[in-house]
Amino acid sequence: MTGYSIGEVEEITGVKAHVLRYWESVIPGFAPQKDMGGRRAYSQREVDIILRLKYLIGVKKFTIEGARSQIIEEATIENDNIDIFHTIHDLRTDLTTLYLTIRKYRPLTTRTQQENYEKK
Repeated sequence: MTGYSIGEVEEITGVKAHVLRYWESVIPGFAPQKDMGGRRAYSQREVDIILRLKYLIGVKKFTIEGARSQIIEEATIENDNIDIFHTIHDLRTDLTTLYLTIRKYRPLTTRTQQENYEKK
């Protein structure tokens, strides 16, 4: 199964797993696929929705109901401009994959390790 695990989505978006599971129950069309073991696999579309919800609720101070209405309204607009949104979606997918690849192969260093490296 392809997609991002709930842990990867937490890292990418900064939204906790319990909040993601709650949003699944209240946002129409937001339901990651699950494998036979019940593990969620989030698509890039779902990651985009999560980032939008985080912005609407955290920055714009929407209620969950208001954010849900906004997401539904934006989905209608998206259908009118589908080519542009496909391009943006593809770019976000590439950037997210690049981010996860960099994080995988570039472990975090401590400040002391970084200072020692810079002294050499």
